[in-house]
Formats: sequence, C-alpha cells, structure tokens
Amino acid sequence: MISAEHARTMARYNAWQNRSLYAAAESLSDEARRQDRGAFFGSIHGTLSHLFWGDQQWMSRFAGTAPPKGSGRDSATAYDDWHELRRQRVDFDEVIFDWAGRLDPAWLAADFGWYSGLAKRNLSKPAWLLVTHFFNHQTHHRGQVHALLTAAGAKPEDTDLMLMGD
Repeated sequence: MISAEHARTMARYNAWQNRSLYAAAESLSDEARRQDRGAFFGSIHGTLSHLFWGDQQWMSRFAGTAPPKGSGRDSATAYDDWHELRRQRVDFDEVIFDWAGRLDPAWLAADFGWYSGLAKRNLSKPAWLLVTHFFNHQTHHRGQVHALLTAAGAKPEDTDLMLMGD
C-alpha cells in the first residue's frame, strides 16, 4: 500500500513535469504540436489533451470535481485550444496537489467503487491501487510526450524523480 505522503510527492512530481513539458511544447509551433507523430494519441497536443482528460476523470471520482467533457475515445481532441489547455493544466495541477495534501490514510486503505466507462460496469478496487494507477498513467503519457518533444527538437527537463527540487 502507498502512503498519503507518497501521493503528495507524486502530485508535486506531476506538476513539476507538466511545467517542463508544457514549456518545451510552447517552444514549438502549433502545427508541430499537432503533427501526428505515431503515438497512441497521435500528437504532442493530443497526448497532453488525453492526459488532462484522464486526470479530470479520476479526480471527479476521487474528489468530486467536475468530470471532463466528452468521452475517453474523444480525449485527444477534448481540449483544442493550446493556450486554454495549458492554463487549465496549471490550475488543475493545484487541484491535484490540494487533494493529495488532504488524503486520509484510512481512505487509501479502503476499497473504492466507481463506474468504469472503459469496462462498461461498476468496479471496486483498493483506493491505494487506483491512486497508484492515476499517477502511473500520468508518468506513462508524460514519458511519451517527453520522447515526442525530444524528437521534435524541444528540450524538456530531466524526468528523474530524485532531481525534483523542494
């Protein structure tokens, strides 16, 4: 099982890495950000849109925030305006950080039930496992974006967790 402190660390890591990726993506043209580069969600923009959509979906379950617009199959195109996506990402990283700061160890240890649109049924899993999935999903897609940005000539920061500042 993970601790509430682990979730807080991962929330900080999420915000740090998002700042790096969005800054690097900002150095590219909109056309370059939207270019299909063969990733699962196509482009840098599409992958960042999907990631933001997924974060909103999980936080709507965990913290009762507003769910994302559209469905998972539309997540790569859910946030078309680059500047609005970037602004909302910064704001939402604060929501994640605040939520992680209030996590109760008893909540993490309990089972959590939700309706999965992907599985098309109600599921229940330990909350700590779902929080782990939440942060792992972020790391997975940010890794894809990091590789896409690097291939496009942008320069995101290192991704090593132990290099994160205080």
